[in-house]
Amino acid sequence: MTYLDTVNWMFAQLPMYQRQGKSAYKADLSNTHLLVNHLKNPETKFKSIHVAGTNGKGSTSHMLASVLQEAGYKVGLYTSPHLKDFRERIKINGQVVSKQFVMGFIKRNKAFFEANHLSFFEMTVGMAFEYFAKQKVDIAVVEVGLGGRLDSTNVIMPEVSVITNIGLDHTKFLGNTLEVIAGEKGGIIKPEIPVVIGETQTETKDVFKTLASKHNSKIVFADKTVETNLKSDLKGEYQYKNIKTAIQTIEELRLKGFDISNNNLENGLLNVVRNTELLGRWQVLNETPKVVCDTGHNKEGLKYVVKQILNEEFDKLHIVFGVVNDKDLESIVHLLPKKATYFFCKAKISRGLPAEELKQYFGTHQLKGEVYESVNEAYKMALKNSSKEDFIFIGGSTFVVAEII
Repeated sequence: MTYLDTVNWMFAQLPMYQRQGKSAYKADLSNTHLLVNHLKNPETKFKSIHVAGTNGKGSTSHMLASVLQEAGYKVGLYTSPHLKDFRERIKINGQVVSKQFVMGFIKRNKAFFEANHLSFFEMTVGMAFEYFAKQKVDIAVVEVGLGGRLDSTNVIMPEVSVITNIGLDHTKFLGNTLEVIAGEKGGIIKPEIPVVIGETQTETKDVFKTLASKHNSKIVFADKTVETNLKSDLKGEYQYKNIKTAIQTIEELRLKGFDISNNNLENGLLNVVRNTELLGRWQVLNETPKVVCDTGHNKEGLKYVVKQILNEEFDKLHIVFGVVNDKDLESIVHLLPKKATYFFCKAKISRGLPAEELKQYFGTHQLKGEVYESVNEAYKMALKNSSKEDFIFIGGSTFVVAEII
C-alpha cells in the first residue's frame, strides 16, 4: 500500500472518536496492554511527560517540547488530532514521522490489528511509542487523547504528570460534573510521580489532592506557584496559564536532573511554532483584513478566544463558524458576539453539523448570518465582504480550521 492507501485504510477500517464519535470510544485498556506487549513494550524505552486536561494540553505539550529541544534533548511529541496530515500527531524535534515508518508499521502489524479489533487511537499510540523507542528519543511529551484514566496513552510511567484544567467536554464519556471529569483525567496520576495542575478550580482541587495523596505523589498548582513575565510566540491571553503550567513542569524535570537553563526556558517558550510546527492556536492567516483561526471549540476554550477577539481593534467583525453534530450549542452560543456577521459552514466530515441547523439555532439567539456550501466558500465570502479595517475569525471546530490552513 502507498502512504495514502495506508492512511485511508486506517481511517476507513478503524473507528476514530474525532470523526465518528461514541463508536470509537473504548472504556478499557486491555487492548492497549495487548498491543504494547505485542510491540515488546516500547513505552518503557524512553522517558516521558504525560499531559491531560480539557483545554490547553496541546499548547502546553508543544511548549514543553520546544523548551526541551532548546536544552538539546531529542524530543518526541505525540498529540491529537491532526489538522492536515496524520503524521502531525507523531514528531521528533518538530519533524513529522516518515511516510515509510507509517506504512511499515501498519504492514507489519495489520493482521494483529484486525484480529484484535484495535481502534484507530490504540494503534496510533502504539505507532508513536515504537517510533520514539526506535529513534531513541531522550524524552517524549505524550498528550492524552480523551479523558485520562482509560485513555490508551495511560500505559506510560512518566517523569511528570500534567493536568491543565477541567471543563465540561466529552460528558457522554467522562461524566456530567467537573468533579467526576477530574477523577477521570486524574487517572494519569501515578505512584510517587509528581503532578502539575495548571488551573486551581474549586470543584476539582480536592479531587486532585486526594488522588495525589493516595499515590504518595507531590502535587503543585502552577497558577498559585509560578510568578513570571515570560512570553510565548503562541498568541492569545489564554496562553498565560499554559506558560505557567509549562514552567512548573520544567522545574519538576530540573529536580529530576534534567539540564534546562533559564535561557533554554525563555527561548523555548518564544519559539514554539518554529521548533514544533504547531498550527491553529490564534494563528494569523492574513493582516489586511486581519484573519485569525483558532481550534478552541468548547465552552472554556471559546470563552478565552472570544475575549481575545474583543481585544482586537476593528470596524466590523466577521465569523466563519462550524461545529460537530454532538456539540452542546447551548453551552457556547451565549459566549459568541452578537455584533458580528456569521458565515455558517460544515466541515467535510460525517460528524459535521449541517450549516442550516447551525444558522437556525444561532438565529434564535440573535446571531445572524448566511449558510455556505463549504468552509472555503464561507471564508471567501467573508473576505469579499470585509474591508481592510475589519477582523475575520475562523473557528468552532478543529476540522473547520483544518480546511483553511
